[in-house]
Amino acid sequence: MKKTTLLALAMAGTMSALSPAMAQDKTINLKISLWVPPAHPLVPATQAWAADLEKASGGTIKSTVFPSEQLGKAFDHYDMARDGIADVTYVNPGYQPGRFPIVAAGQIPFTFGDGKKGTLALDEWYRKFAPTEMKDTKLCFAFIHDPGTLHGKKKIVLPTDLSGVKVRPAQSTIAEMVKLLGGTNVQASAPESRDALERGVADEIAFPWGSIFLFGIDKVVKYHIDTPLYTTVFTYNVNLKTYNAMSDAQKKVFDDHCSPEWAAKVSDPWTEFEANGRVKMRELPGHEVYKLTDEQIAQWKTATQVLRSSWADSVKAAGGDPAKIQADLDAAIKKHGAGI
Repeated sequence: MKKTTLLALAMAGTMSALSPAMAQDKTINLKISLWVPPAHPLVPATQAWAADLEKASGGTIKSTVFPSEQLGKAFDHYDMARDGIADVTYVNPGYQPGRFPIVAAGQIPFTFGDGKKGTLALDEWYRKFAPTEMKDTKLCFAFIHDPGTLHGKKKIVLPTDLSGVKVRPAQSTIAEMVKLLGGTNVQASAPESRDALERGVADEIAFPWGSIFLFGIDKVVKYHIDTPLYTTVFTYNVNLKTYNAMSDAQKKVFDDHCSPEWAAKVSDPWTEFEANGRVKMRELPGHEVYKLTDEQIAQWKTATQVLRSSWADSVKAAGGDPAKIQADLDAAIKKHGAGI
């Protein structure tokens, strides 16, 4: 058989593996914006997600990942997806207090005890609410990091110890907690946090463990509470015009990559990275990593209980049913064994 005939057969086989519609689809070039540095586990995980998306679409959905706030500041990433500055963005809803009250349920202290299981529970739960709460973008998926805690220059044991202390909160609910307990909030995105601590603008920071090293914050803090205090909710959001411009075949491929399973695939390396950071910190000279007693944890839970009531009020103000929403979240947490 001639080489030209073999080549023709091989090409025909390749094309038959694609649907006729996909073979004719216009190529899309997605801009994916992340505000974390290239060394952050989310960057290679997102690149792997994008590579699989390209492969599954027969090469018609291509992507470029932009880390380190190249396309815009961390606080602006939801609006960047809405306005088309980027096609897919990494969003911390808690950076904008009051704007996304429903998803903030995942940020209340002592809600999740496990990052991997918590991501499955959160994503499954929030999918029914995102079309309303984030209606000017498309939700791809939602996830949490491994539970974070307070790190700082002062040893914090009881909730009353935060009185008069300057804290960089991880998100809006933790900011509310700091204010409730008599502290002062210092607003700074993750990339800006070390500078705030180094200059004395902040004394404490709410942060996950591995990222303390990634952002160099271990150089400016000493004390670390070894208790899963909180998690931060994150979402990947998609520009609606970009999504709507896709063919039906491309939308199917894209939707298949916006699933609870992919939420876990993208976030699991980060969860493991943060968990390993706790182990690393325990072995580091010059740092004190300490557990709270059951009695001390009970005091924290009592002191922060009002945050749940505040959350319920904000959901009611937005027209939601907080009791039903919370019950749905509790059911998802129980299903996946994601609680504390």
